[in-house]
Amino acid sequence: MFFRRIALSEKIDLSSYVPSEDEEFMNANQRAYFRAKLVAWRNDILREARETLDHLAEESANHPDLADRASSETDRAIELRARDRQRKLISKIDAALQRIEDGTYGYCEETGEPIGIKRLDARPIATLSIEAQERHERREKVYRDE
Repeated sequence: MFFRRIALSEKIDLSSYVPSEDEEFMNANQRAYFRAKLVAWRNDILREARETLDHLAEESANHPDLADRASSETDRAIELRARDRQRKLISKIDAALQRIEDGTYGYCEETGEPIGIKRLDARPIATLSIEAQERHERREKVYRDE
């Protein structure tokens, strides 16, 4: 269970806490909630990566059948590609944790406005508000279509 000190002796149980739009944005409870969520996500990714490495070490058997070998190599490539994406995700999680520490977490990097609790709960590594993200995606689409 995660506990975060709020006042002199008051504690909050983050296992049952749900951030709300009705409370002050990025108060101590919300920062503790998102920190715990990001750390748990990071730990899950690291655990899965260790499991993948163990599986790949066990799977390194030489397959005499060409079809089995090709299938095994394809599975291995897919697994490694997925782990590479997760490695990049870890750096985004670490950046979000750093933003929590420096007090900029939850605010749009483009506008400085609050990103919003619902968006952060769905995508805790978000750095842009929905509006800024939509503008960014429209610009990307325009440049991609040219």
